[in-house]
Amino acid sequence: MSIEHVNPPELGRPSGFSHATVATGRMVFLAGQTALDQAGQIVGQTVVEQFEVALTNLLTALRAAGGAPEDLASLTIYIVDMDDYKAHTREIGRVWRRLVGAAYPAMAGIGVARLWDVEALVEIQGHAVLSV
Repeated sequence: MSIEHVNPPELGRPSGFSHATVATGRMVFLAGQTALDQAGQIVGQTVVEQFEVALTNLLTALRAAGGAPEDLASLTIYIVDMDDYKAHTREIGRVWRRLVGAAYPAMAGIGVARLWDVEALVEIQGHAVLSV
């Protein structure tokens, strides 16, 4: 398996994402994860707390499929309150680096009116590529 992050200088320096990811291997499609606990309840009151739980849930699914954080090729983050999310990007970045590391896959952040669970502030969906 190989993953290469591509950031052409013509697009400007990315911060917290890569412009493109090139990968070869076995694909894993990761369902959107929110801050649900094992009982099916949303936990965490802040966007940072919920981001950490949602990312942990996504990484748990990835590990169950045989992958690791470095196998992430693409993520989409659905965000209920974009201003709140942007105001906490440093804290969210610290959570990312602690759980995933320094590399960022191709990513998109999309503002939404609400998520399935009305208490959910973020949902993270992704794709990973594993060794064959």
